[in-house]
Amino acid sequence: MINNDNSPVTLHQVAHAAGVSPATASRFMNGTARVSDAKRRSIEEAIERLNYKPNLVAQGLKMGSTRTIGVLTQSLVSGYFNDAMVGIEDAVKAAGYALLIMSGHWHATEEAERVELLIGRRVDGVVILTGNMSDTQILDFSQRVPIVAFGRKLEGERVFGFVLDNYGAACEAMELLIEQGHRRIAFIRGSDDQEDAHARLAGYRDTLARHRIEPDPGLIVAGDFQESGGLQAVNQLLTSGARFSAIFAANDLSAYGARLALYRRSIRVPEDVSIIGFDDLHSSMYTTPPLTTVRQPLYDVGSCIGTMMLGMIGHHQVKVPLPALSLVVRESVRRLT
Repeated sequence: MINNDNSPVTLHQVAHAAGVSPATASRFMNGTARVSDAKRRSIEEAIERLNYKPNLVAQGLKMGSTRTIGVLTQSLVSGYFNDAMVGIEDAVKAAGYALLIMSGHWHATEEAERVELLIGRRVDGVVILTGNMSDTQILDFSQRVPIVAFGRKLEGERVFGFVLDNYGAACEAMELLIEQGHRRIAFIRGSDDQEDAHARLAGYRDTLARHRIEPDPGLIVAGDFQESGGLQAVNQLLTSGARFSAIFAANDLSAYGARLALYRRSIRVPEDVSIIGFDDLHSSMYTTPPLTTVRQPLYDVGSCIGTMMLGMIGHHQVKVPLPALSLVVRESVRRLT
């Protein structure tokens, strides 16, 4: 039997061509029934001959699953989030799941609206990549759908949230600068409403204290995790006349902006000022000079998230070791002479 018009091949046509009942063909395709080898071969041959494309959405709705996972990111153009999303996709696609991705743009109200929309699309679970929603909101959403959240600590029957060791990694970055002889170290802060920003600032302060270096409040400047924030922060430092030999930026994007501000004042990196970032975005190895930074293995983070989500959807606990942060030393730091 050949479908001569352009209409989709139906399950009934496959069943007729295979010589089995539509119910048998349906159960075979859904994996809910075993059939004899002869019937299996007949159905598979009919599917191939007719080029049958199952309606996955319809199948999923009948089985109570759409085989989709919603992902709430904050930016669709950020390399930071993209690496994590690729890791999630690779972790779940072998299980037949696809991603439905939306962005919240760091606005709590918009983030909540996007999660509502994802739940309305009947996703089987929701991944939240950082953001500004409250823990209470996320816990409420988890009563309706399993949730894995990155960037906050949460734990419940249908929710799991985790963070990486931002504090320890920030301490390691500061130790490198101090080992290289730097004492006047400026810090460009991240967004005040982000937990990782607070952890990195605490690492900066505590490492100075351990080395009995008196912190200068004038060397801690506001930033927003964006290039423009780093540019403005260093312009503020230079305009104030603050003395510093190194900059620790709360993320790589802030470090890029800081580097530009120094360049415009003819201040050389690292000959005059050393810089360390945080994240190790792909472009950080190609800056001038290549940026010393803390590597966040975001693809591995995404892989962990995907594995955790599949476990939650399957109603069983999955213990996944969290990836570690590590310091990547490049040419943007030099010993103070």
